[in-house]
Amino acid sequence: MNRLVSRIGFGVVAAGLAFAGVANASEPAKKDAPKTEAPKTEAPKAPAKEAPKAGGTVVDWLAADSNFSTLVGLVKEAGLAETLSGKGPFTIFAPTNAAFAKVDAKTLADLKADPKGKLADLLKGHVVNGSVMAADVSKMKEATFLNGKKAAIEAKDGKVTVGGVAVSKADNKGSNGVVHVVDGVIMAK
Repeated sequence: MNRLVSRIGFGVVAAGLAFAGVANASEPAKKDAPKTEAPKTEAPKAPAKEAPKAGGTVVDWLAADSNFSTLVGLVKEAGLAETLSGKGPFTIFAPTNAAFAKVDAKTLADLKADPKGKLADLLKGHVVNGSVMAADVSKMKEATFLNGKKAAIEAKDGKVTVGGVAVSKADNKGSNGVVHVVDGVIMAK
């Protein structure tokens, strides 16, 4: 009986070694042999985005991220790219492409039909004079934008909203100011 158990035990060990690819050391190891490590389970990574070049302006920061292509295109159409690339400093509450996708197509078409007027006014409604970091924004009660309009600022439970629009990523520094990413288009009054 002991002999039978020994043979079964040896057979199990041999089978385990064969599965691991080491049963016959005289054969060369195959490159495609399965590995014995458990597969790592990591969340899929987002594609790397090109970071803005050191010393770049707030417009450079936005242009380096494809999530802001709509905003950058509209800023150029409105003739504001040169101004916002100037000395500043500026604080931009920057809507993403997804934020602009929430805007009614007719409204966006009307804005684009008047690039130096309505569109420029809307975009200036996302820019504050000065470099206002998140710690300072959260202490403010309202923001006055370049278009002269104001929007309420609320800070609650560690989240900040400007004109009812949430700030999702703050304190992205450029050489002439700061960009705070927002998840909607601010319609200041």
